[in-house]
Amino acid sequence: MKVFCFTISDKPPHKPHYEQLPTGWTFASLGDIGNWQAGGTPNRQNSAYYNGNIPWLKTGDLNDGYIRNIPESITELGLSESSAKLNSVGSVLIAMYGATIGKLGILEFPAATNQACCACLVFDEVDSKYLFYFLMEYRDKFIESGIGGAQPNISKEIIVQTTIPLPPLAEQHRIVATIEATFTLIDKIEQDKTDLLEAINATKSRILTLAISGKLVPQDPSDEPASVLLGDVVCCDSSHYGGLPRGWVETTLGELGTTNIGLTYKPDNISHTGVAVLRSNNVQNGKISYDNLVYVTSEVPKKSLAEKGDILICARNGSRALVGKSAIIERDGMAFGAFMAIYRSKCNPYIQLFLASQAFRQQLDRANTSTVNQITQNMLKQIIVPLPPLNEQQRIVAVVEVVYKKLDDIIAAIS
Repeated sequence: MKVFCFTISDKPPHKPHYEQLPTGWTFASLGDIGNWQAGGTPNRQNSAYYNGNIPWLKTGDLNDGYIRNIPESITELGLSESSAKLNSVGSVLIAMYGATIGKLGILEFPAATNQACCACLVFDEVDSKYLFYFLMEYRDKFIESGIGGAQPNISKEIIVQTTIPLPPLAEQHRIVATIEATFTLIDKIEQDKTDLLEAINATKSRILTLAISGKLVPQDPSDEPASVLLGDVVCCDSSHYGGLPRGWVETTLGELGTTNIGLTYKPDNISHTGVAVLRSNNVQNGKISYDNLVYVTSEVPKKSLAEKGDILICARNGSRALVGKSAIIERDGMAFGAFMAIYRSKCNPYIQLFLASQAFRQQLDRANTSTVNQITQNMLKQIIVPLPPLNEQQRIVAVVEVVYKKLDDIIAAIS
């Protein structure tokens, strides 16, 4: 095995990008520390070149880690009759152009690569992982140097002329060990954050379940029963939610309020001024986003205009998970699109909590059995709602807002 050798120097062989090095370190070019070679692609028209026993890596197979799987392979003939070359175990790979420029990998088995990939087998005095982490840190500089053509592009020549600060081998090992220990800690923190976020979301869901079942706040016998809100309307007798607290009733969204489906407009109606239109992308995390609004110049029917306090509901979307997402509108006079609906009642703050609950989602999924991901007005009207007295609704909404604010503050702190 070849052993690399260069003169110890405190001056880099090329333009410096580091300050003075510690004692025992030196500057070298990447070409000094290993054998670099680019790959090649055997003729695709020759079937005898493919599906052999030599793994053949394309830059899309690079994963910024160890390469343990390469889907495509070539034959010995394909290797010998093309510019592809076999790279040894431990070779460090880097993508030289295209969308994957700067992407890295380390081979766990011998493999060839295409011409968009450059491979380096380091000499004995270099830790391959030290080179790998250097290339990772240097990636943005490589990308910057490759900008200017039809696509980002770096060459083997640019790579081998790049300066690397090189510590003694034992220190390289220590640096690599420290980096990997840090990455492991970061991964654990990220996993802990993910677990915490999942726990917070589960807590929010549980709070809503308690809220719509009468278990979040105490009942007040002096509250006017929810039946008073409905007047002469006959309440549901299905006992859909089991034993609700005294003063609560089961009713439907249709009996409790009104709903409308939104505005249909043509592309030539869109303008930079006019009436703003709310669409599904404006419903984000239970709130209305007023960014990326579309404006229409055509006259908007009154039924397609929302009022402050209305609930905007995504009634149709390519994603089933987005159908039924909702938020309370905070501005008057905005239109809403054809695939949206609004709901209006005096109980809207509480209804919005219900629409965010699993109880609503379960009814919605049972009602929406077609291949089209949508809610019709009829579906909305038939959704059964557990309705508390108006005063209790207000207490429930206030408690949920306080608790959600604390949970959202935790999310913001760990983000």
